[in-house]
Amino acid sequence: MADPTLDDLRRYAVARTLFPPTTLLRAIRRLGFVQADPIRAPARAQDLTLRHRVKDYRAGDLESRYTKLAIEEDCLVNYGFLPREHLALMHPRQARRAWDAATRRQAEDVLAFVRERGRVHPREVEQHFAHGSVKNYWGGSSNASTRLLDGLHYRGLLRVALRQSGTRLYETVAHIPADDSAAARAQRAAALIELVVRKYAPLPAASLTYLVRLLGYGAPHLATQTQAALKLAREELANCRIDGSTWYWPADENPASRKHAPDTAVRLLAPFDPLVWDRRRFALLWGWTYKFEAYTPAPKRQFGYYALPLLWHERVIGWANVTNAVGGLQANFGYADAKPRDAAFRAALDDELQGMTQFLAGR
Repeated sequence: MADPTLDDLRRYAVARTLFPPTTLLRAIRRLGFVQADPIRAPARAQDLTLRHRVKDYRAGDLESRYTKLAIEEDCLVNYGFLPREHLALMHPRQARRAWDAATRRQAEDVLAFVRERGRVHPREVEQHFAHGSVKNYWGGSSNASTRLLDGLHYRGLLRVALRQSGTRLYETVAHIPADDSAAARAQRAAALIELVVRKYAPLPAASLTYLVRLLGYGAPHLATQTQAALKLAREELANCRIDGSTWYWPADENPASRKHAPDTAVRLLAPFDPLVWDRRRFALLWGWTYKFEAYTPAPKRQFGYYALPLLWHERVIGWANVTNAVGGLQANFGYADAKPRDAAFRAALDDELQGMTQFLAGR
């Protein structure tokens, strides 16, 4: 089989992640993981990601249907939603930093409180314990009770039972003890790498290495094993070299297959959509640099507060900032090169904006 071209990789990257819309659970299982983000502009990233992959998906469906599906909020390479069966690859999770004695006692008290109540809102914990505030990672202050709940969740002692108006409610959970043998740990590490490769392929070599490093968030206790599994993966994955970059993808897939022909739709993607999440790959595939600027001071923004990458055929050609205003949907566009002028693009863009309007209307 001849090596694929960069054009082949573009088509392949689009086709393998923008599969035909299916049910919500099947889409999450197909993706393996859906990154979450609290910003709603015009909808949360998880909803924007799922709208292209789930039949008749509406903003908020994931939150409203969460309790009925075999999915969990948890960590992988970052925070999001994943099929429940993947938890066994990471739990019981061992945090990199152990709590000091005082924090551990507080956490044990909170865990006992949640166990007694059955399900709690963070406000209940704060009202009962009055933990006060702590300095957060960005230099500001955070609610100490919320931090304790987050820490218990991360360590696999609590799970997110549901959300109320975006706030996580917690309940206790017990994970099945993991086989701690060397062979079992190696198998879990290899499965985690397969999971992220199947989500983000095709991957340039540097991105593959970066993703495996990010697995230190979801499985910090398997860091040695994931590094060893990465060496094996480089040997087992299919690969080619294009313009000085080595690319990897699952050995049972063919990037040059004719089945990856692009459709004619225009799509507005979430900033964390698997198609555009990897900024290194983005630049290699589409020849320009996209930036997520929600946390960039307004005067320094090039793309806007929450720019949604704009996909047409097999190319990301620009971006849009979309607001769901009282008078209807408003979208401001920018383009990496010239705006397409043909009627087919205008019609496809109109269809996408109509679809976005329906998606934002909810149920």
